[in-house]
Amino acid sequence: MSPFVAEPEYLRAQRSFLPAMDLGLVTFADLHPGVSAEERMRNLLEEAKLADDLGLKIFAVGEHHRPDYLVSSPATALAAIAAVTTQIRLSSAVSVLSSDDPVRVFQQFAHVDLISGGRAEIMAGRGSFIESFPLFGYDLGDYDELFAEKLDLLLAIRDSERVTWHGKHRPPLEGVGVWPRPVQDPLPIWIAVGGSPESVVRAATLGLPLALAIIGGQTARFRPFVDLYRHTWDETGQTGEPRVAINTHAFVAPSRREADAAFASSYLALMNRIGRERGWPPSGRTEYDALASPSGPLAIGSPEEVAAKIVAVHEMFRPERYLAHISIGAVSHHDVMRAIELFGTQVAPIVERETAASATTSAKA
Repeated sequence: MSPFVAEPEYLRAQRSFLPAMDLGLVTFADLHPGVSAEERMRNLLEEAKLADDLGLKIFAVGEHHRPDYLVSSPATALAAIAAVTTQIRLSSAVSVLSSDDPVRVFQQFAHVDLISGGRAEIMAGRGSFIESFPLFGYDLGDYDELFAEKLDLLLAIRDSERVTWHGKHRPPLEGVGVWPRPVQDPLPIWIAVGGSPESVVRAATLGLPLALAIIGGQTARFRPFVDLYRHTWDETGQTGEPRVAINTHAFVAPSRREADAAFASSYLALMNRIGRERGWPPSGRTEYDALASPSGPLAIGSPEEVAAKIVAVHEMFRPERYLAHISIGAVSHHDVMRAIELFGTQVAPIVERETAASATTSAKA
């Protein structure tokens, strides 16, 4: 039987009354020739500070262990960001939990939570790159088992100050205390997925929020994953409401022409570089335009065009969060900052107005 089950009518109705979306940003802090790691770190802090000043709700930083991305330790970067921001929530995107120690992950994010006054979150995932596995001495043959086991330990640490735990890939813990404890109790942990039904089911079964990244194909193709998540949430008797975040690539400029001029070549260069590593066919303007079409996930263009794409995401998935991945490849810092400013000052108000109107219409219906 297919893992994608038809969503019950009452769940579809329930989704109509979810609150309007929070908007935020995701970055991998890409490195490229001409920009030093030190300069990129300064740029990263400026991006986060601007997002905070504009009232955006989430700023998330990815973990990579490659020469083309800056951040190998999201908690370290987020701690620096916490010190220069006041209200924006701070998350990894993702923490590659499979190749890390859950004790240290929890301790590090507890520190971010303390520095930020209770704004830290962990977005845990298996990672779309594999460099961290040989780096830290893990066998890729244990890819799935490592994540399941380490997530189990991370949740045990989150739920209890003293932990007794036994597993296969790490020495056991016998009544061991894990400190410091964060401001938030519990510390929020999201499960990040890119299109695995098993990961979706795991998130729902554990009662954890789901963050779904959509970077290729047609957006509607990912709707069954969210339906499966909500169905499993209900079937497994979870308390509270299922929480969903959607992440796509995005870029904003005064017009579509200006957005393409600043973004398209860098975006395609990045996607083709990664594609060569993974055996994907080359991408060109045809593929780019398909991603930017109404049925594709790339939100690019003027504030009105980007807002329309995000509102369509809201109508399709009813998420509580939408995260825009704006800083991609070799796009200049100046253009990224302008895009963030437009996202916060022009896109966000349109999305808020349109989603509020949609919620009102649904409530009346």
